[in-house]
Amino acid sequence: MTALNQRLQELLEKGQGTAVRALDKLPSFVQESLAKGLGYPFLFPDLDPLIKCMMAAQLKQGKSGFIGADVHRSRKAFDLQMQSIKTKPTAVKQVEDLRLPLQSGTVFARHYHPAPNKKLPMIVFYHGGGFVVGNLETHDEACRLLALHAKAQVLSIDYPLAPEVSPKQLIQCCEDALAWVFQNSRQLKILKGRIAVAGDSAGGNIATVVAQRTAQKAYAPHAQLLIYPVTDFKSRHPSFFAYKDGLVLTEQDINHVTTFYAEQHQVALDDPLISPTFGKLERLAPTYIITAGYDVLHDEGEIYSHKLRQQGVKVHYQEYPDQTHGFINLTPVSYKAKKYWIEVGKNFRKFWDKKAS
Repeated sequence: MTALNQRLQELLEKGQGTAVRALDKLPSFVQESLAKGLGYPFLFPDLDPLIKCMMAAQLKQGKSGFIGADVHRSRKAFDLQMQSIKTKPTAVKQVEDLRLPLQSGTVFARHYHPAPNKKLPMIVFYHGGGFVVGNLETHDEACRLLALHAKAQVLSIDYPLAPEVSPKQLIQCCEDALAWVFQNSRQLKILKGRIAVAGDSAGGNIATVVAQRTAQKAYAPHAQLLIYPVTDFKSRHPSFFAYKDGLVLTEQDINHVTTFYAEQHQVALDDPLISPTFGKLERLAPTYIITAGYDVLHDEGEIYSHKLRQQGVKVHYQEYPDQTHGFINLTPVSYKAKKYWIEVGKNFRKFWDKKAS
């Protein structure tokens, strides 16, 4: 291994964002060789070699997955991990922290407006993190890029986390946030009939559960953007067994999330409150679904897209075959992840505009 590879290996093992950014600029064969040098044991031929390196470095440190048995430790570790790859945030004209006085209690939110003097559509965004970790900061850069490239306002909701709250409480809070946006459309300068819900992973689950629950209400969303969503707590599909180890989201993570979000609150695994694939799918808003090729959740996202189509819902399904779960959080260090996420923002807006006309 060259001196450069050795230096990058040392920096990677410390988890420094600068090292990952430097590595991202190198040819893929160098990245592949570094992953091999770090002893990455998994045969994922088409996986982005940068991700292979990052996963290999984590495994070498004895780290696997991101949600452990200790909730508070998991939250702290996830926050630190996201801070370690942070770079200068993408500029958005107006970014403002708000307190939303909801029926279910006050929650914080962050409002991104790329053109404050203009009326724009609104995307209500629910962050990922297995319903257990994550916050406004961990998804700040993802929301900035979405606002800029979807040419829309984004309101990121800092909803309460499990296991401290039940699925019923968490979803009610997220539904109330959507209702608040609808009620304040004029003050927020939202184009009429242009409110969408969006989220990644657990947030994708929340977005579509909220869409199902509000389908017949005045404040039902007009579009959904679901990024590698959790849709089925009950079933185990082939992608689960293929990718349950050695990547961002592991079998252990899924087991802990199932305990914290479902079992501790006595919610059946096929209850549409947590598994929207078993919910009422008729008359739902047009839905744009993203999956990652190397992801335990890949198959349930794809199956959900088919189920929606069968019920007459307008669907656009897009897979990113060389990515893994969580790639929208890698935009500060990965050129590919950033390119893909920008593409999602632009294409979602085109899809939404087409379905709205």
